[in-house]
Amino acid sequence: MDLFNYTPRRTHVAHVKGCDIGGDNPLRLQSMTTCATTDTEGCVDQAERIIRAGGDLVRLTAQGTIEAKNLENIRAELRRRGYTAPLVADIHFNPNVADVAAAIVEKVRINPGNYVDPARTFKQLDYTDEEYAAELQRLEERFKRLLAICREHGTALRIGVNHGSLSDRIMSRYGDTPEGIVESCMEFLRICEREKFRDVVVSIKASNTVVMVRSVRLLCHVMQHEGMDFPLHLGVTEAGEGEDGRIKSALGIGALLCDGIGDTLRVSLSEEPECEIPVAYKLAAYVAGTRTGHSFIPGQPCPAFDYLRPVRRPTCPVANIGGTHVPVVVSARLDGSDAVGALRPDYVYCGTQLPPADRRIPDAGYIVDAVAWQGEENTFPAYTTEMLMTVAASSAPLKFLFLTYAGLGEEVKACLRRHPEMVVLAQTSHANRTGELRALVHEMWNERLTNPVVFFQHYQLGAAHREDFQLYAAADMSALLFDGLADGVFLFAAAPAGEQQLPYAVIDDTAFAILQAARLRTTRTEYISCPGCGRTLYDLPGTIARIKAATSHLRGLKIAIMGCIVNGPGEMADADYGYVGAARGKVSLYRGKVCVEKNIPTEEAVEKLLELIERDGAGQTTAG
Repeated sequence: MDLFNYTPRRTHVAHVKGCDIGGDNPLRLQSMTTCATTDTEGCVDQAERIIRAGGDLVRLTAQGTIEAKNLENIRAELRRRGYTAPLVADIHFNPNVADVAAAIVEKVRINPGNYVDPARTFKQLDYTDEEYAAELQRLEERFKRLLAICREHGTALRIGVNHGSLSDRIMSRYGDTPEGIVESCMEFLRICEREKFRDVVVSIKASNTVVMVRSVRLLCHVMQHEGMDFPLHLGVTEAGEGEDGRIKSALGIGALLCDGIGDTLRVSLSEEPECEIPVAYKLAAYVAGTRTGHSFIPGQPCPAFDYLRPVRRPTCPVANIGGTHVPVVVSARLDGSDAVGALRPDYVYCGTQLPPADRRIPDAGYIVDAVAWQGEENTFPAYTTEMLMTVAASSAPLKFLFLTYAGLGEEVKACLRRHPEMVVLAQTSHANRTGELRALVHEMWNERLTNPVVFFQHYQLGAAHREDFQLYAAADMSALLFDGLADGVFLFAAAPAGEQQLPYAVIDDTAFAILQAARLRTTRTEYISCPGCGRTLYDLPGTIARIKAATSHLRGLKIAIMGCIVNGPGEMADADYGYVGAARGKVSLYRGKVCVEKNIPTEEAVEKLLELIERDGAGQTTAG
């Protein structure tokens, strides 16, 4: 794979009646209904809204035979209304239900973790090689029955692995690792290959974006090694809602899209399903649209970099930047403002105008253009490549250098070697931001320059395009963060003429949210909430709002809010606490993966969750 030049991954076409996926087809967008699948009118109305919003496919849960059979009524009513978008049945735990659905809808999704293997119990099981082979044979015999039905009816298939629902069998042999996630998928794909069944789309999803990105990268590598080119569906499970859900989705999905990976996607938000489609469209259009056909970037990958198992690039720490320090947030205040939101930036770039001491953001370091730097305490000079001859005259213990890939000449390299206290503010105006910024850092790495790097991402967007800014910034930072190349994030948004500026608080909060979503810096409570579906057993949006309102002052916690047991202790993966639908109107509470209280009435469950967190003394109060 070319790290520096955008090239879509080549895949074969998976034929889905009405909407082929892969090959030269455009990125396909999809969402999922949240009504009970027995509610024909409700599902049809939601599906219609998804399609009218631009969705190419509509997914519906089918937890039992009754729901699966009612897909026929839903499909018939949609066709009567003139909609031809393919329907996808989402199946867990019951292969017989998949058989029923495959004779009705255009595509069926199965989860390898619970298709034949029993529901995950988190027990360590010991298999001899013979016993393991026998389990695989049992899996193959059952799966081939589904493939035969799909072949008979022209039904496509999605092999959809979820990180949180890996089977105990896979976990016992491979552990909770990307290798185990990929093998869970490959077991099924190898059967498809042997049976010459090619109308298959593959997905690997996780709420942990690091796990998701690494696993999909590894899957692509393993498929290529075994001569497979199945198209890929992308998504971050339980991303949440609102701005955090959008940023987290853009970060995980964007990191793969930037490398040309992905043929269809879903942005999973805990909101009305049609709200997912415009977000998915913006993300797909921004990444693929801006990078296609860009000018060539002649980067040279560093041999020390491992794309499949990246670790943080070794750097020399300067003050609190680089080394083992968490990535910093740099913000701009060119007008001298000291306005902040809930989170304060670590450094402020103020150009040539250093504000008076009483107008500065407390505890923030100030970066001043070198021509205006006077050596004041807690202020640091910023240079351009044209000013290198003046660097040696400065006694500042921390310096900054605005630098592009094209500007990294021999004189600059010599200066960086002489001044390990200099932090690079990496910037680009290339159509493929990710590629050129990668090329810059890999060149530094090849030259054994250990100066920390802060990525400076600038946009011409005003307050009316807040969502665009957040999606674009997350996508542009994504691969750089997952590659381990970033020691900081510097986001800047200049409003076009006649538009209002984005508030500084929005810009700063976006930077912190990006770092948190990449699991690099935790500054507040993280909410892992499923998007809801026909299995949801309580008022999901209302519950999320109540839990957020009651816990937003905490930090360092991950709270999972799951609509049903399918998205229960496995799907919430590494959450500290879980709020999981157990039955209609009943909720079970989890500490980690352990259920601590079962079947609480929903009207009492939020208070019980708060009592549990308080008893444990968990979460630090967020500082102002």
